[in-house]
Amino acid sequence: MLKRLSAEFLGTFWLVFGGCGSAVLAAAFPDVGIGLLGVSLAFGLTVLTMAYAVGGISGGHFNPAVSVGLAVAGKFPASSLVQYIIAQVAGAIVAALVLYFIATGKPGFELGGFASNGYGAHSPGGYSVTSAFLIEVVMTFMFIFIILGATHGRVPVGFAPIAIGLALTLIHLVSIPVTNTSVNPARSTGVALIVGDWAIAQLWLFWLAPIVGGALGALAWKAVGEDD
Repeated sequence: MLKRLSAEFLGTFWLVFGGCGSAVLAAAFPDVGIGLLGVSLAFGLTVLTMAYAVGGISGGHFNPAVSVGLAVAGKFPASSLVQYIIAQVAGAIVAALVLYFIATGKPGFELGGFASNGYGAHSPGGYSVTSAFLIEVVMTFMFIFIILGATHGRVPVGFAPIAIGLALTLIHLVSIPVTNTSVNPARSTGVALIVGDWAIAQLWLFWLAPIVGGALGALAWKAVGEDD
């Protein structure tokens, strides 16, 4: 269990450091900023690379909503949920702290949103709380559905991380303008603790919506894709 929790810690660390780091450090960098497309790709690559690196150890969840979804689908023991979620949130917090210390090394650094998720005035596109909730539910629903499908025994072994990484890239391409894309309560928590204030006040949505979406996605897979 210690090895599995360590793998989840490192995987979530890499997801937050690489994904949020691309948004904080590189998205609008003068002349060569990677923009929305680059940030979306960075999040997908973090999951793809760590799924290959440690997926064989812990299952490669890196996300409380994924752990909940897999538990609902009967693919992960519910008795391990709390331990996995603690490891994931810890990895996200440490990643956000390291990223913050790096970012503050630039003269004139301003914290801003620090890649936090938000709705209303804190949505990149000014989307309402209802829009934010719906897109996070739908995107997490599809993410879990794809994870369960890609890891099913009928699918050729070894390709699941590619499908999962590309799915997360697509999710970000669609939903960054709405919420800055969470689909991952740990990712949201790490940076929100750095920003404080509004980011923490709105954090409830980025726990509730992904977990609801993850559970629904698992139920849909059991109904549609799972063998009898």
